[in-house]
Amino acid sequence: MSERFGVNLSFCVKRWVTPALWARLVREDLGLGLVQLSFDLVDPKWPDALLDRQAAAIREATTAHDVTVHSAFIGLAHYTYNQLLHPDPAVRDVAEAWLGRAYRFAALAGIPSVGGPLGAIASRPDAHEADAIDAADYADLLARMNRLAEVAKGHGLTELYVEPTPMRREWPSTIAQAERMMADVRGSAVPWYYCVDWGHATFAPLYGRDRARMEPWLEALGDDIGMLHIQQTDGLYDRHWDFTEAGMVEPAAAVALLDRTGHADKPVFLEVFYPFERDDASVLDVVRRSVAVLKPAFARG
Repeated sequence: MSERFGVNLSFCVKRWVTPALWARLVREDLGLGLVQLSFDLVDPKWPDALLDRQAAAIREATTAHDVTVHSAFIGLAHYTYNQLLHPDPAVRDVAEAWLGRAYRFAALAGIPSVGGPLGAIASRPDAHEADAIDAADYADLLARMNRLAEVAKGHGLTELYVEPTPMRREWPSTIAQAERMMADVRGSAVPWYYCVDWGHATFAPLYGRDRARMEPWLEALGDDIGMLHIQQTDGLYDRHWDFTEAGMVEPAAAVALLDRTGHADKPVFLEVFYPFERDDASVLDVVRRSVAVLKPAFARG
């Protein structure tokens, strides 16, 4: 890939919602040529004719503005559901079908890979959070991942991604779980990889301040990591702040860490979210300023 640093289009949600708008903005205002689509901008449940038109619009706009869509991630709207780990198997079936439609759309739009978190089990009445999901839930999740890989292959996708989250009710939430999952889906019809997020790996309330670091994830998962999300965070919540905020992530140190752990060739996407009521001009300003800090750091890395 010719570019190492790009941006997830999460900041465009409810704002720059058409390919003509976001492709021009990414190229002309941010000076970037690499993006990750959010399915908060396109709902795979829309009718086929509408999705086909949206896919064609992405191809046209990205070609016109020389922008590459590396991948498509599920976004916040679908993430709010428990997806492939919902306690009702029928809901899991719907979530699996939703992902199959997401794969179809991505292929039509010329996007080779799709990913995101996979799901969450329900909370217990006593609010106790176990250290792992039940074996039956895990076995069902693996079966669905293998079926989804077959669907992805049928649509011509080349990679699928799991994004680990710092929640005990989701899988994987630890390095050990991530290592086990990747071993268990090895050989699927389309390979699965990880997208590791700076704000997830450094989440102190789950991992503890001494262990809430990015480096162990990068070292342990190695080539099973295919891309990364970067955000500014304080380690106390999954902030997804931009880099005009003060936090614990220092761009030059982040680049040096990726290079030192053998991830110099992995694409990195800024992923930031804003309240919908915030004015457009200030959002564009802070995203532009964040890119101005991050892009040179990764260009030098």
